[in-house]
Amino acid sequence: MNGIVPAPVAALPWRVIFILMALVGFGAAVLYSAAGGHFDPWAGKHLIRFLVLLGMVIIMSRMSLEFWKSITFPLYLLLLLMLVAVELLGFIGGGSQRWINLGIITLQPSELMKPVMVLAAAWFFDRLPPNRILGIDAVWPLGALLLLPSALVIIQPDFDAAIAYAFGLGVVGFMAGLPLIYFWGAGAAIAIFAPLVYFFGLKPYQQDRVLIFLNPENDPLGAGYHITQSKIAIGSGGIFGKGFGNGTQSHLDYLPEGHTDFVFATMAEEWGIIGGFFILFLYFLLMRWGLTVAMESKTRYGQLVAAGLTCTIFFYIMINLLMVVGLAPVAGIPLPFVSHGGSSMLTMMLCVGIIMSIERHPGAKRGQFH
Repeated sequence: MNGIVPAPVAALPWRVIFILMALVGFGAAVLYSAAGGHFDPWAGKHLIRFLVLLGMVIIMSRMSLEFWKSITFPLYLLLLLMLVAVELLGFIGGGSQRWINLGIITLQPSELMKPVMVLAAAWFFDRLPPNRILGIDAVWPLGALLLLPSALVIIQPDFDAAIAYAFGLGVVGFMAGLPLIYFWGAGAAIAIFAPLVYFFGLKPYQQDRVLIFLNPENDPLGAGYHITQSKIAIGSGGIFGKGFGNGTQSHLDYLPEGHTDFVFATMAEEWGIIGGFFILFLYFLLMRWGLTVAMESKTRYGQLVAAGLTCTIFFYIMINLLMVVGLAPVAGIPLPFVSHGGSSMLTMMLCVGIIMSIERHPGAKRGQFH
């Protein structure tokens, strides 16, 4: 076999590539069906986007850890500038101003900031002396990293991105050994300020999302329509589904955003619980791979980055699946590698590419998690 397959090809991380191909391929099948049996406008772009980004990921996997360290803060500053540019030049979609048009591509900088925040936090803890992990010096720099980008995305408004930033930094901080008292304190602060944010920080449609999440049946044809139709689609699929191409909720346009945020409901109607378990199993394999890379990395930086990026992918999966079954408010968070969407696909592939790089360059042993 080694004589037939060229060494550079054989050396590729085929284990995770096959997982991604299965997820993207299954997602393309769902998008093909949602479009009434056509590759346009979603499935074809989904596949092409993945193949292009897969080439980028393979190139990224050859980069050293020192390369990622060296570009962390230039990337952080660049994305901060892009977030400011969104406020000045971005265009509005879905009630929010989140995108910036670069001509050949439309980017959502708030998405790209998610893996960069993990890189920045890991960079900081990699340089923090172990004897200072219990002091305030281990906390305030994280707050500084989080404050400005979070403020900029909340203005858009995009609270989902701000929560994702905090989640990524929290994971890295926890893995680095921050005392639990800081996390309890953060939880208490959220509990205190959440009512203020609800009444003074959320727009009316965002307040409706929270209220309808608690009881979607109060307005099944209005603010609760998304969740209600998602539940109907998932429930009607049963165990084995209605069959490929036989869904009604998405084909008859009862299910809003059936190709993006609610793609899991579109899939479950046609593939049933079996299809849902298949996707969950693929995600389990992907998460296991990422955490294994983190545990096997020989550098503290590699451990923190791999764990943080794996949990960033998990955040997407968790929030989207909770949302489509009515256990979380409706949020603009797509299902990784399955939903149609350029910025989210780019973000997820960036995470995978950096984890591949850590797997390829485990480095010399410098420290372990506390």
